[in-house]
Amino acid sequence: MIMKTIAFKRFLGAAALAVLPLFAQAQELKIGYVNSERVLRESAAARAASTKIETEFGKREKDLNDLANRLKTASDKFEKDGPTLSEADRNRRQRELAEQDRDLQRKRREFQEDLNQRRNEEIASIQERTGRVIRQIMDSEKYDLILIDVGFAGPRVDITKKVMDALNNAK
Repeated sequence: MIMKTIAFKRFLGAAALAVLPLFAQAQELKIGYVNSERVLRESAAARAASTKIETEFGKREKDLNDLANRLKTASDKFEKDGPTLSEADRNRRQRELAEQDRDLQRKRREFQEDLNQRRNEEIASIQERTGRVIRQIMDSEKYDLILIDVGFAGPRVDITKKVMDALNNAK
């Protein structure tokens, strides 16, 4: 899905660039370019979202790491004590360790799914706000065309910093 979106954006960018010479003859065009990856990486909104997610999921991640360390310790103890245990005790502890490992893996998967979902929600929120800021800049500064995530763009048309500044100032 993401690859189709990227390909579609590149297609639109290429199509827009192909027709630019036709418009350029009629009038002077004002074109801007925004690097959305840079906005999602460097903007204050992105840093705030990252901090918020770390705070929200930090304790849960620590708990998972503690659980993994306890399982590792129990497994090491079993390896050490294994030869001296009776067959029944060895089988019981193996089952317990296997069950604890399955529980840990399940919790890690759930954690990762929750983390990814939360991260996607924050990214969507930032993208929505960025879109509004880009539209405001386009209207207020009379841009004819603003491209997002094209293959190549010169610094003269790169308005990413302007978008990030406006995004940071629009609380």
